[in-house]
Amino acid sequence: MPGFVPLGEAERLLAAVDAADWRTDLQRRVQHYGWRYDYRERRVAADMRIGPLPDWLAPVVSSVGDVPEFQRRPDQVIVNEYLPGQGISGHVDCEPCFGPVIASLSLTGHAEMVFRKSRTGERRSLILEPLMLIVLSAEARYDWTHEIPARKSDHIDGQRKARTRRVSLTFRTVTV
Repeated sequence: MPGFVPLGEAERLLAAVDAADWRTDLQRRVQHYGWRYDYRERRVAADMRIGPLPDWLAPVVSSVGDVPEFQRRPDQVIVNEYLPGQGISGHVDCEPCFGPVIASLSLTGHAEMVFRKSRTGERRSLILEPLMLIVLSAEARYDWTHEIPARKSDHIDGQRKARTRRVSLTFRTVTV
């Protein structure tokens, strides 16, 4: 969904993100809201609840929660920062941890997201642009991995385009 939020809203969200503390125990910086996710053990447990989502996230959580695929409002938001050359390996978001819909909102920067169908190896890709919301549900949620290749540029519209800092918000519902 291109243009899911207006530029002013993305700037407001980015200012709140940049004013908060980052976790630096991964190859990229992250922030967790609502629930902490253990990347090493790939789990969320009842004692990992951080608390309610902050007020500055309320408008965007409401908008994302209104997307028809969501059965209830997201209660976990992870902020990811990708600098040029950083990415995330192919994965399916933890199935027992999170509900049937995952959404990601790009605030800044672009990057190619690559999808691979687990059973066939079929490959597709999508350029994630600022202000775009991507929603993974049904087959896209469970049967395809998604990744952002770690590189400094992407091939877009027939040209090589250098990456810049990309910040995204991932919205999920915890099933603990």
